[in-house]
Amino acid sequence: MRKLKVTELDRLTPEAFKQSKKMPLIVVLDHVRSLNNVGSVFRTSDAFRVEAIYLCGITACPPSAEIHKTALGAEETVDWVYFKDTPEAVDQLRRDGYTVCAVEQAEGSVMLDDLRLDKTRKYAIVMGNEVKGVQQNVVDNCDICIEIPQYGTKHSLNVSVAAGIVIWDFFKRLSD
Repeated sequence: MRKLKVTELDRLTPEAFKQSKKMPLIVVLDHVRSLNNVGSVFRTSDAFRVEAIYLCGITACPPSAEIHKTALGAEETVDWVYFKDTPEAVDQLRRDGYTVCAVEQAEGSVMLDDLRLDKTRKYAIVMGNEVKGVQQNVVDNCDICIEIPQYGTKHSLNVSVAAGIVIWDFFKRLSD
């Protein structure tokens, strides 16, 4: 086996990426404080052609050297919008016809592996703050809570890791 060179990967140019068909998914970052986590979510969103990222509250926005360090330029290819308040973003998504899913451990949450998606619908996933998770008033306004099954001694995952797991799962289910 030989590792492929970057030039052999046949990646889209930033211009081609902007014009490409996107997965009908928006990622909402609810008060995510780490710029490295924000950058990582941008990079994963680029990899799976997420439609956009909504940056809310204290979540930092590009341009930022710290975001760029992990995004590696994905902050320039993935569309993003800033909202002062996450509930405002969720309200806008619902008006725009998105099914809004909080990724959170909550009463009545649906385990990710039990989740059923409709390929004709548009979705948004809300990822929460590294310490407090998704705000309760945001959870209250979501259509569903998704929980990632975990089997060890810890009860949470890093927000960028959790986003990567959920984005990949949505990609597998929603791609043609």
